[in-house]
Amino acid sequence: MTDPNTRGFCLCRATTWEYSGTPTWQCFCHCDDCRRNCAAPVVAWIGVPLRNFRWTGANPKTLESSPRVFRHFCSDCGSPMGFEADHYAGGMHLYAGSMEQPEHFRPAFHVNYQSRLPWLEMTDTLPKYDGTLQHAPEDLSAYD
Repeated sequence: MTDPNTRGFCLCRATTWEYSGTPTWQCFCHCDDCRRNCAAPVVAWIGVPLRNFRWTGANPKTLESSPRVFRHFCSDCGSPMGFEADHYAGGMHLYAGSMEQPEHFRPAFHVNYQSRLPWLEMTDTLPKYDGTLQHAPEDLSAYD
C-alpha cells in the first residue's frame, strides 16, 4: 500500500489511513449530517471495502452519531477521517479532503441531492440521486 492516491491524513498528521485496490465508489453527499460533521456545504466521499482498509499512525476517536453509525476523527486535531454504518456493512467511507493527494479525487455522482443548499451551484453533469447510496438505481452500498 504505497500509492499516495490511496493514503490520507488529518490536519496534524497524527491519524493516517490507507487502502489497497480500487474504490468501490466516489461521490458528493449533500445530506445535513455530512455537512454538519464537516462544517462544509457538500462533502466528497470515497467508499472502499473495509477488508482493504487500515488505520495507520494514531487510531482515530470514534463517535456513534446515531444508532449503529460511527464517525471517526483525529483525537488530537478533530479532523473528520471516516464513516462506518451497519447499513453499509463491510465498507469504510473516507473523506476525499483527507486524501494525501485530493486533487486526484474523481467523483462519479451526487447523493442526497434533494438536500443540497440552494446557494451552492454545482454545474457538473454527474448523475444526481435524491436518496442515499442504498437508493441509487444500482446498489452502490455493497462492498462484496
